[in-house]
Amino acid sequence: MLARSLQRLARPGARLMSGAPGSEKIAMVGSGNFGSALVRILGANAQRHAVFDDEVRMYVYEEMIDGKPLTEIINTTHENVKYLKGAKFTPNVRAVPDLAEAVKGATMVCFCLPHQFLKPLMPTIKASVAPGAKCLSAIKGIDFDDNGVVLISDLLREGLNADVSVLMGANVANDMAHDQFCETTIGYKDEKNGELFRLAFDAPALKVGTVKDTVGVELCGALKNIVAIGAGFSDGLGYGGNTKAALIRIGLKEMIKFCKMFYPNAGIDDNTFLESCGVADLITTCFGGRNRKCAEAYAKANKTKSLEQIEAELLAGQKLQGTLTAKEVNHILKMKGLEHEFPFFTTVYKISYENAPFSALTETPYQ
Repeated sequence: MLARSLQRLARPGARLMSGAPGSEKIAMVGSGNFGSALVRILGANAQRHAVFDDEVRMYVYEEMIDGKPLTEIINTTHENVKYLKGAKFTPNVRAVPDLAEAVKGATMVCFCLPHQFLKPLMPTIKASVAPGAKCLSAIKGIDFDDNGVVLISDLLREGLNADVSVLMGANVANDMAHDQFCETTIGYKDEKNGELFRLAFDAPALKVGTVKDTVGVELCGALKNIVAIGAGFSDGLGYGGNTKAALIRIGLKEMIKFCKMFYPNAGIDDNTFLESCGVADLITTCFGGRNRKCAEAYAKANKTKSLEQIEAELLAGQKLQGTLTAKEVNHILKMKGLEHEFPFFTTVYKISYENAPFSALTETPYQ
């Protein structure tokens, strides 16, 4: 019944020529590589479906590009020339440098930014969005406190007093920008909100699956970046497909074990690991994407360059996620006395931060 009612609201061509606003106003907090790829889809779907207001606002941290503000360039050329060059937005996407203005009155707020920048933004967002606004996190990372793991969706849920869905999947932004077919997964707690976000993102080149499992979906999106660092080390050391496949398998086992150990009562579905957010995202991240790329360069340089140097050289302002996640996960494992239970995660961390030799990647006795 819910899906049918949303389909009626989503009828193609139902948008009035005058651009009459729909009941759902979409905002995106974040304008990097992946955030920009998602906004392209949101903009097109806002024009396509009557339930959505025509304008999609994107919060952009202002930068100067060749003497011009990035927001001005985006709003004039309909392209994020810094983070997603060559991919055009629909004209209804508006870049906004003021956070409060960007999310003002929004009923659907999407987040796609490095998670370490999130907390200071939440008071402004909470004061500006519409009452009862629903949120979606496409942030691939985790936080921690004295008790252990803190999910980004939980930070948003508590900080904004909002229902939060999550979006994770095998989605390399540059491929999405060229409309190459891919899938993604939305994990939800509230079915109605999950269906609305599915409607906002589902497109001819992006098929969206939904599961009632926010925790499993979100943890897959964060933990796979640690595995990708290990896969990149393997590539940089010149190992072949057999070694890389073995490391990916070991990493997947530790991902599943971590999810079940730290969230035994969260209703994590084993099938979640077979969705796009699970094994598919793990595969694409271990063969492409920024984490594998930087880890390969780090191994080839044999640590003569720091991870920070490689990030600056290769990512054009983007952030390396996997090593930070490895550090955060190791903090939790060490605090709980569980490093021995996760030898692959621990080895990736020690190579990245404690000067362990790259040989540890294949010499560590894995379970």
